[in-house]
Amino acid sequence: MIPFLKMHGLGNDFVVFDARKQGLALDAATARAVADRRRGVGCDQVIVIAKADGADAAMRIFNADGGEVESCGNAARCVARLLMEELDRDTVRIDTPGGPLVCNDAGGGLVTVDMGAPILFWDKVPLSCPADTSRFMLSVDGTSYAVSAVSMGNPHCVLFVDDAEAAPVAGLGPRIETHPMFPKRTNVEFVTVRDRAHLRMRVWERGAGITQACGSGACAAAVAAHRRGLADAKVEVELDGGVLLLEQRGGDGHVLMTGPAALSFRGEIDLAELAA
Repeated sequence: MIPFLKMHGLGNDFVVFDARKQGLALDAATARAVADRRRGVGCDQVIVIAKADGADAAMRIFNADGGEVESCGNAARCVARLLMEELDRDTVRIDTPGGPLVCNDAGGGLVTVDMGAPILFWDKVPLSCPADTSRFMLSVDGTSYAVSAVSMGNPHCVLFVDDAEAAPVAGLGPRIETHPMFPKRTNVEFVTVRDRAHLRMRVWERGAGITQACGSGACAAAVAAHRRGLADAKVEVELDGGVLLLEQRGGDGHVLMTGPAALSFRGEIDLAELAA
């Protein structure tokens, strides 16, 4: 039996395995089985904490569909909370496929993650052809949408809409996720600007579908809104699961994300039996 933690950041939920002392061979099929909400534990992403050179730990991220991805801001806060409690420190560093993340205890159960500078070059997001990532037209089933593209270590497509509550997240989200413009597929954010300091966002996550929150998506939304002159450098982003605080730091342009991380329960699982 292998121990795990069930954690969440604003309802974006994770099954977390610690593989630093005992190796864990997790493949796509096993990750899908763990994430299955009827036959497995159930989660949006499966997280594996591993050893790292030059960092306190490394983090691998598997979406519910079994695909391994580069970044997850909400999961980073959860892993950071575990490491800070274990090491009795206020600051930890986590290596991810999308780049290193420095995380700090923000007090009151909150964690701040330095998500790094956004990637805005079209070929680095990546897009399949040149475009102005601050705003370009994307055609989906004969309808054109004005969108922004941002990478926070993983790709995002941001749409500004009049009413995020009524946005066709379930219908349009998967169509954009798999659009040829995004060769690695993309996360999709539907964002309403309430005022220059407040955004409302709903999200379709690549490989997971509609989720309660997406930390890297909130970062991308804040970056896109600021680039287009719709919002200030410091904003609150309201997601279905709660509120994240985003600040684009002057000088280096790094995006600082602050929000909660919660432990739901501990358990054990027989991965061989589950995947059989």
